Amino acid sequence: MAAPRGAARPTGQQPSPNPPRLAYHALMSDPAQTPSSSHAELPKQYRPADHESRTWTRWEEALAFNANAARVVAGQAKPYSVVIPPPNVTDRLHLGHALNNTLQDILVRAHRMRGQEALWMPGTDHAGIATQAVVERRVWNEEKKRRHDFTREEFIKRIQAFKDEYEAVITGQLKKMGCSCDWDRQRFTMDDVCARAVREAFFQLFKDGLIYRGKRLVNWDPVLQTAVADDECFDEEVDAAFYYLRYPLVHAHGQSTAGERRHGKLPPADAVPVTWSELSRRGFAEADSHPPEDPAYIVVATTRPETYLGDTAVAVNPHDPRAKALRGLCVDLPLVGRVIPIVEDDYVVLPEIYARDDEERADPKAAYATGFLKVTPAHDANDYDLYQRHKEVMDVFAGGPNAALVNVFAPDATVSDKHGWHDVGSAHLFVGKSRDDARTLVIDEFKARGLLERTRPYRHSVTHSDRSKAIIEPYLSDQWYVKVTDPRLAAAANKALAPEQRSKGSGAANLTGSDGQLRFHPDRYAKTFELWHDNIRDWCISRQLWWGHRIPVWTKASWTKEDEAAFLTMIDGPTLAGEVVHTTVDGTTQVCLRDTNDVSLIKLLESIGFVRDPDVLDTWFSSALWPMSTMGWPDPKAAGPAFDGLLAAFNPTSTLCTAREIITLWVSRMVMMNRYLMPEGWNASHAGEVAELANHGKGRGPLPFRDVFIHCVIQDGQGQKMSKSLGNGVDPLDIIASHGADAMRFTLCNMATQTQDVRMPVDLICPHTGATFTPKMFTNKDGYVVPAPIQECPTDKSKKMVTVYGIASGEAKPTPEMPLAKNTSSKFDLGRNFANKLWNAARFAVSMLSSGTPAAERVELPKLSLVDRWMISRLAAATRQIDECIAQFDFAGYAQALYDIVWRDFCDWYLEAIKPTVAADASQKLVLRAALDVLLRLAHPVMPFISETIFEHLRSTLVRSQSWLVLDESASALLCRSAWPRFAASAEDANCVHEFTRVQTLATTIREVRAQHNVPPKRKIVLHAPTACSTLVESHSPLLRAFVPIESITGDGVKGPSVSFVFESTEWKASSLADAVDAGAERARLEKAIADKENSVRTLSARLANPGYADRAPPAMVQQTRDQLAKAEAELAANRAALASLSAS
Repeated sequence: MAAPRGAARPTGQQPSPNPPRLAYHALMSDPAQTPSSSHAELPKQYRPADHESRTWTRWEEALAFNANAARVVAGQAKPYSVVIPPPNVTDRLHLGHALNNTLQDILVRAHRMRGQEALWMPGTDHAGIATQAVVERRVWNEEKKRRHDFTREEFIKRIQAFKDEYEAVITGQLKKMGCSCDWDRQRFTMDDVCARAVREAFFQLFKDGLIYRGKRLVNWDPVLQTAVADDECFDEEVDAAFYYLRYPLVHAHGQSTAGERRHGKLPPADAVPVTWSELSRRGFAEADSHPPEDPAYIVVATTRPETYLGDTAVAVNPHDPRAKALRGLCVDLPLVGRVIPIVEDDYVVLPEIYARDDEERADPKAAYATGFLKVTPAHDANDYDLYQRHKEVMDVFAGGPNAALVNVFAPDATVSDKHGWHDVGSAHLFVGKSRDDARTLVIDEFKARGLLERTRPYRHSVTHSDRSKAIIEPYLSDQWYVKVTDPRLAAAANKALAPEQRSKGSGAANLTGSDGQLRFHPDRYAKTFELWHDNIRDWCISRQLWWGHRIPVWTKASWTKEDEAAFLTMIDGPTLAGEVVHTTVDGTTQVCLRDTNDVSLIKLLESIGFVRDPDVLDTWFSSALWPMSTMGWPDPKAAGPAFDGLLAAFNPTSTLCTAREIITLWVSRMVMMNRYLMPEGWNASHAGEVAELANHGKGRGPLPFRDVFIHCVIQDGQGQKMSKSLGNGVDPLDIIASHGADAMRFTLCNMATQTQDVRMPVDLICPHTGATFTPKMFTNKDGYVVPAPIQECPTDKSKKMVTVYGIASGEAKPTPEMPLAKNTSSKFDLGRNFANKLWNAARFAVSMLSSGTPAAERVELPKLSLVDRWMISRLAAATRQIDECIAQFDFAGYAQALYDIVWRDFCDWYLEAIKPTVAADASQKLVLRAALDVLLRLAHPVMPFISETIFEHLRSTLVRSQSWLVLDESASALLCRSAWPRFAASAEDANCVHEFTRVQTLATTIREVRAQHNVPPKRKIVLHAPTACSTLVESHSPLLRAFVPIESITGDGVKGPSVSFVFESTEWKASSLADAVDAGAERARLEKAIADKENSVRTLSARLANPGYADRAPPAMVQQTRDQLAKAEAELAANRAALASLSAS
């Protein structure tokens, strides 16, 4: 059963199976259920709030957006499917969501009207770290309690309640935007259906050896104490310093005892200091500037001196002239007493003095570099990579395999000797200190020992957690990984790219099945996709959170051989075959369950010492399965009757519409998972067989979608990303309240060019007057241009208001006297004005259709007037253009084409042309009704509410299909279920358009003349036409008179004052403009026109006289220039003749 209108159906509830169309068809066929059966007059003004809610109710009650999988499986309809990028349940939707969902809805509505069975799958994402962070902050602010003050189950209930709250808000927002999703199928990434898919995917990947546990460096949030993904981090410039530390050089004897020293069994007495005199003999360039017998050292530069506690090498560039002198020497870390090797690596930046060329000298780091790099592989990603290249020597010095990975921090980023640091030595004074305190103490200790050479201010970018805002710590920890480097994943994803979008040389060789079918729009983003997979690293999928999909693995570290053998016999027996997978790594047995609801098996495991992994999966893991899990994978029949045939009908989906920043995080992973987990050759004929085919062709399965459209990012007027912290975001519901949903949708569609970013100036709505104004801006401490926290009322300076930025920054708080000013943008006026224009045009058309002669039933094109044939031709051309725009994801082109056909063609010209004739012309009435009908259908995908409302008022005069236009004749009550217009090829008439354009141009020219001479609007003029244009005037005089007030049209000579103008390179005259014509002003106008034309003639003549142009330019371009010259010469002659005539009078 569908949820009540306006309410979100709980995501655990199952939708009805392939909901029947009885309600929809009944509404189509039963006039009693049709809200309007005659031309009820449209209200004078369009107020969106008066219509949008009622229109949504009509759609919802008619089940207008419910997809029927059975029709697709039976071959009765072609599918078109889209899965919504599930918004996080952390907050309300913002303008970026409004853009993304508007574009999806345009695609879905357009294809639904074309007769395809369209499914738009809605849903939300649990957003593990983001949601848990928000709830933790809320609980702390309201109750002063931390997560660990609750049991895991208790805290998850808190998060679930928060999720339910915001899921309902998000669902309501999407409905208010007009999103035509199949709302009875709404999913959530942690509901039962999606959770089953997550467990199955993990099980299959684990079974196939593609999920493993390993110790790697990760982005670590020390506040939330979890690994975080790259997209959950941001970089921010901070003021810091480079610290120059002296590291003593030593000879290290007895390195074989390093392991014993590491565990504190031997003192560091085997390290013999090196003197400067020895370094001088070795050829060290700077040695002679020091006292010969003093202990020698090298200087490292670092912004993180506290991590020196974990240094396990110092690196020098082999091209540094000092490198040779240091070979065979080591470094003795002060206080720690750890002897570490010096290794040579090209990664080390050469200081300016030793740079080999201008490029190296230009490196900004060269100005700060000393040429010696402290290597801390457990706390720096680049150092970790360097360690991998010098692993053998570093581990030997550290005492054994992986011993050079010395982790000196606890999960909360305090210095600790409990997480991998064993040779503390005399450095115990740092233990327990925070990162910042440890940094200060290290510098103090180095300074006290004469080992701090200097400090230099330095501003650089530091990575922060987007959720806690804490500085990210590169942290060595045990995590679960997906081996995406396996060719069945990364390589299969790249192979999916269309050959023309792959890098040069990739070609289309060896493409099979779904290979080569994935296309990005714009195609430049295919490169991002391809490079990501070329350089991909295994995916860390574990998070140290409570909110999320719990990892379905139990582990046990110690066994007797007998117990292990008995256990394995039981696990591998026929009862549990296919339900349990196990492996042993470094003495630890890992057991993965396919069904984590098997209580008896779990009790058995835990009774013999198995412990479930406490971590949850990365949110992107469940998101990667979204096109499959939402449709019931791995077993649609087991998922429930509502999923019968759904996967077969709609996976692969048709189009994904998303943002560029998640190409790597989401698009990539959906492609890899769909191709790996879905069987090769999958299509609608395999309904219900997915479980049987699951083991076939892994890595060669179907794509999750065939087209990926990457939309632009909306920025504020300063070119800054819209964000809560900057207070520059615009709430879609505020725009809907002030402008209407259609105005918002049309404006966003018009902005959706295929550029990377678009700007939207952010204005304020004065809470005292309701007026919109541009706020006063200032640059905040972080360098962002933002609205001042407190603003003055534009019309009354004594009244104040608080901005969204003022609240976000904590610098201002709303009060009854100083309320909040909401954000808006004047950009949306475009959409509102266009909606009003469409409404007024429809209202005018309805009034003309409601009176006089009834409309004809059928008409043939040749029998129609020029203006009617022109309107039909323009409608056909606009339909074709819009079809092309939608197919090419050119949403801005769609908006512009719609704007032109409605505003310029229909309103400005056609309605004006037919005013004098339509009341008595039955054929013209049919064309008017057809034109309005087609315009509403073309507008519906982007402006569904207003088009549906107007369509409701036209139900009594349905247009039957004509020889030139095909429309459905099903008496459909709903525009959203009506057919897309289709025109015959004969409808586009180039000759007709050319002839009407001549009339338009003449009318426009006359209007310009009238404006130049300030002719009163209603005054009729006399038009004097040259003989060469008599046919045009005689044939279309009534049409011309409809556009311009004309007393008469004559070829006779002019009597009295007149003005001349040029049309089609001939001289025309207009008289009776006013009581008198200012001869001086007319002479000045003509002289200027002559000067302009003379300049054009000179320029074009010179271009054609240039052999380099005439001989080398494309012939079509040369001919175009010749035509331009001929026209300019003719207009020059006409203007000269007009000036001569004026002078003679």
